[in-house]
Amino acid sequence: MLLKKNVKLILEDGSVFYGVSFGAEKNVSGEVVFNTGMVGYNESLTDPSYKGQILCLTYPLIGNYGVPSWEKDIYGIPRHFESSRIQVQALVVSDYSFDYSHWNAAKSLAEWLKDENIPGIYGIDTRALTKKLREKGAMLGKVVFNGDIDFFDPNAIDIVKEVTIKKPVVYNSADKTNSNINNTIIKNPLNNKNIQNKKIILIDCGVKNNIIRSLLQRNVSVIRVPYDYDFFKLDFDGIVISNGPGNPKMCKKTIKNVRKAMQKEIPVFGICLGNQILALAAGGNTYKLKYGHRSQNQPCLLKGTKRCFITAQNHGFAVDTKTLPKNWQPLFTNINDNTNEGIKHKTKPFMSVQFHPEAAPGPVDTEFLFDEFLNLKWNR
Repeated sequence: MLLKKNVKLILEDGSVFYGVSFGAEKNVSGEVVFNTGMVGYNESLTDPSYKGQILCLTYPLIGNYGVPSWEKDIYGIPRHFESSRIQVQALVVSDYSFDYSHWNAAKSLAEWLKDENIPGIYGIDTRALTKKLREKGAMLGKVVFNGDIDFFDPNAIDIVKEVTIKKPVVYNSADKTNSNINNTIIKNPLNNKNIQNKKIILIDCGVKNNIIRSLLQRNVSVIRVPYDYDFFKLDFDGIVISNGPGNPKMCKKTIKNVRKAMQKEIPVFGICLGNQILALAAGGNTYKLKYGHRSQNQPCLLKGTKRCFITAQNHGFAVDTKTLPKNWQPLFTNINDNTNEGIKHKTKPFMSVQFHPEAAPGPVDTEFLFDEFLNLKWNR
């Protein structure tokens, strides 16, 4: 039976796309972006970097493998999701599969969206929508069922504070040095004797679960802290700055703390938003991309080599390498548009990448970068 088209996607340029609801029926607004990945919607929808955004998936058929259960891995982290809830404002697809089939599916995508009160729309011409976003750039939009709602720009506010952790959590604690902070301690279930005795501050700007998992698999102690937390009172050896949503320049306290850490020559590794924050802390500048990189197949060239890696990405801002101070240099470059994909200091232990070495979803070709970070010259 043909369902009545009962919902509108309205862009700030006045364009209107009509579709059918398969999620929660409520008006929402945000920045409309597209992702070209073919799989992994359960991980993408829970990626905090999508906070405040209306996500269009370009792959035409969505929902056919349902949604897995919230089982946890040995570290107590959800195995199939990148945070504790759906982060997007709404989901837009071309065709929704009402019949799903997968051995570990626990429910349908529509049920999950309704459970978390997130609108879902199908029947949209996603090719036309994507073409418009590529030509004009990412635009504000709103999903309207009844009445109206104002446009909302997530890049105009400090949206990271909505996805960061509220208080510190310590994973894989090797000692009780930091027992003075109000935290939850999650011990290493493997009791691996090869713990490197390195304690890593993980600045949570909206961290994906697989970043935490990738660090724990390397047997370090991870102290996950809020993005604006004063972590210098803690005992630690190095810093990882996570991914996250929005404009990096809004993270003023984070930038200040990272700059202070670099003055102390503490090893730093930035991922995605962390790449931009490291650049800003170093004295460089960032800018908004026309429509961003959100996919699982972005080719990135390692500087000084002919080696190209396939990477997973989700970001709308980039580093302007021309503004970097001397002694800083690009680490990776995007082959598609020559935008920056990472930076490093020539002599000090500071490095970052714009893509996701932990992937999820996507290829793990660059997961070795976690090892590169841990193998930097640590003077602490």
